[in-house]
Amino acid sequence: MLRDITLGQYYPADSWIHRLDPRVKIIGSLLYIVSLFLVKNYWGFGVALVYLAVVTALSTVPLRFMLRGLKPIFILILFTFVLNLLMTSGDILWQWRFLKITRQGIYNACFMALRLIFLILGSSLLTLTTKPIALTDGLEKLLSPFRKIGLPAHELAMMMTIALRFIPTLMEETDKIMKAQQARGADFETGNIIRRAKSLVPLLVPLFISAFRIAQDLAMAMEARCYRGGESRTRLHEMKFRSADLVAAVLLVLYLAAIIVIGRLL
Repeated sequence: MLRDITLGQYYPADSWIHRLDPRVKIIGSLLYIVSLFLVKNYWGFGVALVYLAVVTALSTVPLRFMLRGLKPIFILILFTFVLNLLMTSGDILWQWRFLKITRQGIYNACFMALRLIFLILGSSLLTLTTKPIALTDGLEKLLSPFRKIGLPAHELAMMMTIALRFIPTLMEETDKIMKAQQARGADFETGNIIRRAKSLVPLLVPLFISAFRIAQDLAMAMEARCYRGGESRTRLHEMKFRSADLVAAVLLVLYLAAIIVIGRLL
């Protein structure tokens, strides 16, 4: 289950999406997330699905690899579905005591589940198609105008990128600790939800120790290589806005316009 987390992972490829300017991909991902909250009907989700399918095909990231990222949050999706299904008032189709299923509840449950699924898939494409160093440079460039008000753009971008980058590393470390404790007789798979949650408590101490060790090793490695961030830092590859980035920006604007128009007309 932990190995199925795709957020923070990079899928190496030489696709059109991989070669785009990271600033375009960051802004595109943020606007895609915003568009999902602007969707008001299933026609809008149809447009979002087509857009996501086209971007996924252009990125050459296998669909099966992306769908793996939904497994760890399956419980969250199911909980959201059931909560909207049973707690929405409207035309009652089935009722037992205080529990009821309504026509509007079915609509809202499917609607919110689709929004959450698209949100995870769209967000994962950013890290799957962008190298960590490119993501850091893109975030720094986007945040650089805020330096005038004292915002440490480089440090903030570096912290955000490192946090995303080490999600898979910490998940792998958690998997190793779980297997080591299972070899010593620990049980993480039987019992109810409360018992399973309690069985995970002994994982926290070694996981925190491992996280601090990884952070210390990273800091020592950066210091040994004389890493200095900020204004004086140079880059091997400078970011340039090319014609492909302009095409991607135009397609993104057309997608947002279609979402807004469909939301108002249908």
